Amino acid sequence: MDFYYSSNENVQILVALLKAHGIKRVIASPGTTNLELMVSLQHDDFFEMYSCVDERSAAYMACGLATETNEPVVITCTEATASRDYYPGLTEAFHRKLPILAVTGLHDYKYIGQLEPQVIDRRVSPLDTMKKKINLPVIKDENDWKESELRINEAILELKRKDYGPVHINMPWNAGKFDFSVKTLPYVRKIDRYFAEEDIPSITAKKIAVLIGGHSDWNKMQTEMLDAFCKAYDAIVICDHTSKYYGKYRAQCTLLAIQKAKTELLQNIDLLIHIGEEFGDDETKRNLVGIKEVWRVSPDGELRDTFGKLTKVFEMQEETFFRRQIRDGRVGTDSYINQYKNEICRLEKHIPDLPFSSVYVASRISQVLPNGSMIHLGVSDTIRAWNMFRLPEGVKSRCNSGCRGIDGCVSALMGASLADKNRIFFGVFGDLTFFYDMNVLGNRYVQNNVRIIVVNNNGGNIFRHNGHTTQKWLGLEKTNLYVAAGGHFGNQSPALLKHFAEDLGFEYLSASSKEEFSKIVDRFTVKELTEKPMVLEIFTETVNDSNAFDIMGNILLDSKGLVKEAVKSLLGEQGTAFMKRFIKK
Repeated sequence: MDFYYSSNENVQILVALLKAHGIKRVIASPGTTNLELMVSLQHDDFFEMYSCVDERSAAYMACGLATETNEPVVITCTEATASRDYYPGLTEAFHRKLPILAVTGLHDYKYIGQLEPQVIDRRVSPLDTMKKKINLPVIKDENDWKESELRINEAILELKRKDYGPVHINMPWNAGKFDFSVKTLPYVRKIDRYFAEEDIPSITAKKIAVLIGGHSDWNKMQTEMLDAFCKAYDAIVICDHTSKYYGKYRAQCTLLAIQKAKTELLQNIDLLIHIGEEFGDDETKRNLVGIKEVWRVSPDGELRDTFGKLTKVFEMQEETFFRRQIRDGRVGTDSYINQYKNEICRLEKHIPDLPFSSVYVASRISQVLPNGSMIHLGVSDTIRAWNMFRLPEGVKSRCNSGCRGIDGCVSALMGASLADKNRIFFGVFGDLTFFYDMNVLGNRYVQNNVRIIVVNNNGGNIFRHNGHTTQKWLGLEKTNLYVAAGGHFGNQSPALLKHFAEDLGFEYLSASSKEEFSKIVDRFTVKELTEKPMVLEIFTETVNDSNAFDIMGNILLDSKGLVKEAVKSLLGEQGTAFMKRFIKK
């Protein structure tokens, strides 16, 4: 009977990626749970295979082979004590920095601790036996397949990263369903890692965007380098309020992304260069449709496959990457950033009247923040609302976007305010976020440079938006009970926060309508330091907060003038006149 590759998809992905990365030497030890891998490798003439019954000896043989060739060597065995016998050789490899890839079969993770014969727990190993351990998933769907592809790439790349060293892969077998009828290996996405001292590939893509997640402050040199790169490649820089880049090519795309009538600005990007950490703008992230390839640039060099299209990782400083990409002196046209500016300006001109809501407050306050001030944004609905509006030049923003928890946002603001007592530090938080962390207002180090907005809509309003999953299943009343946690913290009491804040030495302001807001907004945003820190409590209603988001997302659909402008920009005056005559006919 003819045999080919195993039907076990983990095996297929591993074999394909070993070939893609040029790893061909294998030392195999007999066993059942690694049988699918051994047979698949044996079928493929690419691999140079050796047999060794004793796993301890096999690992040491790999040390010798790797030393002489200076190339990775794969060792594979079954589970139980067979895999334990790799430890002496892997310890040697770790201390000598030798690239050994140990692939050990196992029945299934669910059998660990269930008295299943030969099943041992290898999920944790001694620290000086391997650089990294990868536990492959049992593949049940496309997500598992992608996870396996990413993790195997990660394992292979770790073998020769910085200091060489051993890596371990736990590979579930196919539950005894031995099938070797697969004649062709699947397409796999090979991920490459590059270091600062190496040659790096040049960019050949046409439509290019840089996406910046949470980032430290940019200095002048870094900003100029990114601007020069964008100028050379006609690129834009996709940002939110956590990106902290305010150069010429900044594209804050939330207002475009939330439109129900989509534009093509964020679609079909040929190359997305991903820098920074977690991106705080989910709306833009969801609308980056049709990305062909992602390059990750970060000093940590880790595989962050946020968009599922990662092909290259550059373990280097961002300015190093951008400097080396513009060495040929090419110059672009700025057409991409100009397209963005035109579209965003048209939208901003047609923002309709908003109800009194968190979005309305963001639209007003964002325009009048004093130059040089800092604003800390709460997570969830708060940053979602504020990302729709640009901040004045010279105003910096912060957000606990790393984990997006509500538990320390106010404290982070307070801590930041201690660093520069002559700068005004604003904070904007929903009621759940604020009351969760309100005790920090009593800290004895609070200064008069702190100003806090509390949008009190009596619960987690993100769960009460029109069309949210909980609304569909539970309705508003039941959603409020537990999911949105309405009714806590005084149930929108007009006195609770007022007394608390004033007793702690804060100046307290409040507004429940546009009229009341207009009377106090100038006081709250005055550019001079005030005698006391401030708290501004904004009382809004759920229906207005939810409707405001809907209104902002329908500007393209609702504004006939905007549609006319778009047609005019595409067809010109003569084309528009022709279309009018055609429609009349």
